[in-house]
Amino acid sequence: MSERKSAVLEVIALDVEDAVAAQAGGADRLELVTDMAADGLTPSVGTFAGIRASVDIALRVMLRLSDGFSAGGATGVDALVRAAGELRDAGADEFVLGFLDEHGGPDLAALERIVAELDGCRWTFHRAIDRAADRDALRKQLADLPGLDAYLTAGSPTGVDDGLPVLTAEGARRGEPGYEPRIMVGGGLRLDHLPELRAAGLDAFHIGGAARPGGWTGPVSAESVREWRTAVDA
Repeated sequence: MSERKSAVLEVIALDVEDAVAAQAGGADRLELVTDMAADGLTPSVGTFAGIRASVDIALRVMLRLSDGFSAGGATGVDALVRAAGELRDAGADEFVLGFLDEHGGPDLAALERIVAELDGCRWTFHRAIDRAADRDALRKQLADLPGLDAYLTAGSPTGVDDGLPVLTAEGARRGEPGYEPRIMVGGGLRLDHLPELRAAGLDAFHIGGAARPGGWTGPVSAESVREWRTAVDA
């Protein structure tokens, strides 16, 4: 399940139909979620298993049980750890998560417990970074967590349009302490953003609604994904 191209294209999938279409269009990886009305929550083990049986590209499974960026206290963390364990037992080996405390810093206690359950699996810290009080401090606080290899970010809570300067600046710091994980650009990403992002050296892109001509009530379109694949590789 290697990410076979120099630039990575990740597509949100809600079900088998989405997953098959995204792979057919050239996606390298899928982010599996449910309930986009809450910006993406943990899918069921059955949904994961069905998708895993239907495609052979990498799958990252969301670990998030409620809207927002709180882990939900001890009870919430217990539930997240259970969900992670059940998904791992079903064969999941890549994940997406990210939690902030009440001050806008990373919820290290929650993250450390969940990451311990992942036992070395690779994972993405998602767009909670765009709501952090201090992005640089968050990166440095998370630098030693095992398995963290990507940040999904728009550079701004409001999306890539406003976040471009942050994304290009962070891209220029790749390899510095806290900046080793890959930047995966997502959140209001459009095709016309790609030339500037690629010129800045950014090479991982995440799309959701952009792969669905009919909106979130419709399926992923292989043709839309193929258009993105071509643009990302240009």
